Amino acid sequence: MSKRTLAIIGATFVALIYGTNFTVAKDVMPTYVQPFGFILIRALGACFLFWLLTFFGPKEKIDLKDFPRIMAAALFGVAINQLAFFKGLSYTSPISASVIMVTTPILVLILSAILIKEKIELKKVIGIIIGLSGTSILILYGKDIQNSPNASFGNFLVFVNASSYGIYLIVVKKLILKYHPFTFVKWIYTFGLLFVIPFGYNEFTEINWQTIPTSIYFNIGFVVLFTTFFAYLINLMALKELKPTTLSIFIYLQPLFASIIAISLQKDKLTFIKIISAILIFVGVFLVTHKKVTSDK
Repeated sequence: MSKRTLAIIGATFVALIYGTNFTVAKDVMPTYVQPFGFILIRALGACFLFWLLTFFGPKEKIDLKDFPRIMAAALFGVAINQLAFFKGLSYTSPISASVIMVTTPILVLILSAILIKEKIELKKVIGIIIGLSGTSILILYGKDIQNSPNASFGNFLVFVNASSYGIYLIVVKKLILKYHPFTFVKWIYTFGLLFVIPFGYNEFTEINWQTIPTSIYFNIGFVVLFTTFFAYLINLMALKELKPTTLSIFIYLQPLFASIIAISLQKDKLTFIKIISAILIFVGVFLVTHKKVTSDK
């Protein structure tokens, strides 16, 4: 199995984790933990796990000149990305947030062309549009957009999150080509933790740990271990083989996996629209990820 194929499988697994995460995380917030407090838990837990991983990775030294890029990756990939999304979600509806999030591949395509001069391929543009169509139909069909407090500001924060994640994928690409992920990801989360502490400290100290049920502790553990630790690590390893635009397309799989999970738990039903949406999403992902043998990654 080629490294590229493994990267695609890994990115698909990450999409499955993120698709599961919304159901898991919403049971925690805001009843037991407020959004910013939860982000601090994620950053603390992931930072500890990534430093622990150091003992199993290669012994590489990071050049001092690369630390500004690592700090930028921490700012956009941990702090702004996570804080803006959780806060935005508290103001707007999940459906609106989902629709805005699936603009990420388009943003990454545009930013990659501007920042790293990546060639915009017609096939990728078509794939992104087809995937976006399928995802939008899946999210919006048969559901009403509920009234949400300060929805406009919430939508803006989610858009900031989507843009921030796109910048993160581009910024971190050069690091992944130079170092093993185990070498620098701990530093990304160390700086990310420092950026998050001022926002999450008060909500973290307000958590009443004694009242949290065991099942919610498992949910928190899932978010720290899978949504944060494994997801970020696998994405970094996948980015070693894939372009930022290619990796970003996997966000379209998240609502699809969320629907599959809901159907399997008998919380949703399989419909013709869902089948059409799934086909559009898979066609879009195929167009973006498929390449000729002689082409670049």
